[in-house]
Amino acid sequence: MNWLRALAAAGFSVVLPGAGHAILRDWLRALVFAGLYLSAVAIFLPPTDELAAVDSVTETVTVVTTEIDTMGQFVLSFVVLFAAIDATFRALGFPPGSSAATDGDEGPSCPECGKELDEDLAFCHWCTTRLETPEDEAEEEPISS
Repeated sequence: MNWLRALAAAGFSVVLPGAGHAILRDWLRALVFAGLYLSAVAIFLPPTDELAAVDSVTETVTVVTTEIDTMGQFVLSFVVLFAAIDATFRALGFPPGSSAATDGDEGPSCPECGKELDEDLAFCHWCTTRLETPEDEAEEEPISS
């Protein structure tokens, strides 16, 4: 399950840097990567009047690829690649203190994956492990008289 989550986070980060971190609920990193990418796009993309002058999507892609210099292509590619790699490692739990449960929250954690739990749910929304509450355990014990 962790690999599937890591692949999804990496895929979404390739489409839009920061989206993979948003799936992982790592909001600060999502905002940082999205901000970096949108800033780089604003800096290195050709002016909008050049893009508005073309007639088709194919011509727009051609204008964008020919007008962005090598440095712009490098910066955009680097942000996308770094966001995808970072989202993948964060989804897999690397480095070992990077999970949401160890970021300073003192709430309950899942006995299976160790991530932070939502107290209203009867299962872990990260790894789908069913959680036993103390009330459930007390009800299951037979009453002896």
